[in-house]
Amino acid sequence: MSHEIANEELAPRLENYARLLVRSGVALKEGQELVIMGPVERADFIRLATRVGYEAGAGHVTVIWEDDEVSRLTYQNVETAWFEQVPSWKREQLNSLAEQGACFLRLEGTDPQALLSVDTAKPAAYRKAMNVACRPYRDGMTFGRNPWCIAGVAIESWAQTVYPQLGGEDAVAALWDAILKTSRADGDDPIADWDEHDRQFKRQMSFMNDHRFDRLVYTSSNGTDLTVGMNAGHLWSGGAMLGADGRRFFPNIPTEEVFTSPDRMRAEGVVHSALPLVNSGKVVRDFWFRFEGGEVVDFDAAEGREVLEHILDTDDNARRLGECALVSKHTPIRQTGTLFYDTLYDENASCHLALGEGFPECVEGGMGMDDDELLAHGVNDSDVHVDFMVGADDLSITGVKSDGNEVPVFVDGCWAWES
Repeated sequence: MSHEIANEELAPRLENYARLLVRSGVALKEGQELVIMGPVERADFIRLATRVGYEAGAGHVTVIWEDDEVSRLTYQNVETAWFEQVPSWKREQLNSLAEQGACFLRLEGTDPQALLSVDTAKPAAYRKAMNVACRPYRDGMTFGRNPWCIAGVAIESWAQTVYPQLGGEDAVAALWDAILKTSRADGDDPIADWDEHDRQFKRQMSFMNDHRFDRLVYTSSNGTDLTVGMNAGHLWSGGAMLGADGRRFFPNIPTEEVFTSPDRMRAEGVVHSALPLVNSGKVVRDFWFRFEGGEVVDFDAAEGREVLEHILDTDDNARRLGECALVSKHTPIRQTGTLFYDTLYDENASCHLALGEGFPECVEGGMGMDDDELLAHGVNDSDVHVDFMVGADDLSITGVKSDGNEVPVFVDGCWAWES
C-alpha cells in the first residue's frame, strides 16, 4: 500500500483534515507524544496523520492499530471470563502514555455489523474492565491533562452500511465526502473554519449559563415527557475544551452540541429515542426509558433490549444521567438526512442524553474536585458513558427557573430563536 492517499482529488482535502485533527483537534505541542488509534483499513490516512504529527513537532508518534475482524474472532473464540480483566501490557501501554503527557487521536472507522454474532456480555465486560484498569488514561482525558480528539475515517464496511445502494469504492468516496463536510473540513482552511465554529458555540453557552435553569422539561409527540434537574453550580460547555495547561483543543470533530451534566438524582418521566443506538457493534432501535428519582426504573426496545440491559447493569450509577446535550436540527449532520450508525456523528444530529459518567468541567470548580466531591455536587460517576438520541423533529425543551418562570429553549427541534 502506498504511503500517500491514492485519490488525487481527495488527497489535498485529507491533508487539510489531518492537519486540523493534529493542530486543532489534539492541539499537539512541540516535543509531545502523539498517540494515534485507528483501523488497519485506513493505514494510508494513519501514515498521513503520522507525517503531519512529526511536521507539527511531535516528539514521537505511537500508532495503536485496531481491526474489526480480529476483534470479532476474539470475542467468538474466547471465554467471557478473559474479558473481565485487562492484560498488564495493555494497562501499562495506555496508563504510561497518559502519565507521560501524551495526546490521543482516535480515528473511528468501524463496521457497525462486525459484532452482530457476538455475545453482548463479552464487549460489555471488556469495556467495563478497561474503564477500571485504565483509570489514569481515562482520568487524564476527563480532567484535561491529556488533550484528545475523536474523528472519523472511511472504511468500506462502514460505508456500505451507510450507503447500501452504492458499490464499495463509491460508498467509501461518499462516506469520505460526508465526513469532511460534516466535520467542516472541506474548505480551504479548516483550522480557521473551526475557530469561527467555536465562536458560534459561545452564544448558545451564554444563553444557557446566563439563565441558570433549575430544570429542563422535554416533550415530543413520540411520548417523551421528561423533566431533568440541573445542579446548582452547573455549567454548559461546547466546542473547544481548555486543558489543564490552558491549551484549547477539540475533543470531537465533528461537534454541534452544547452540553452539561445534570443532577444525577433528578430525572422524572419517560423519554423515547429519536435515532437508533449503536453500541459494541449492536443496534438498538425504538427504545425508551422511564426515570424515577434520577434512575432508570423501566425500559424496553423494539430491537436490542439486551444491549440496554448490559449498559444499565454496568455498575450502580449506569442507570443515572451524566449528560444532557442540545443540538439543533438545522446542523450539517442532521441536514444530510443520513444515519451514520456511529455515535460521534449521530449524536451531533440530535439532542441527546447520556447514561453514566458526567463531566467535571460541567460544574463550577469541578476540574479540581475528586470523585466523591463531584458526586456530592450531583455529577454522576460510572464506568460507562452511553449517548442516546432524543431530538425528534418536534422536540420542545422548556427551561424552568427556581422561581417557576418558564423560558422556551427548543421549539420543534431547534433553538427557540431559530424557529
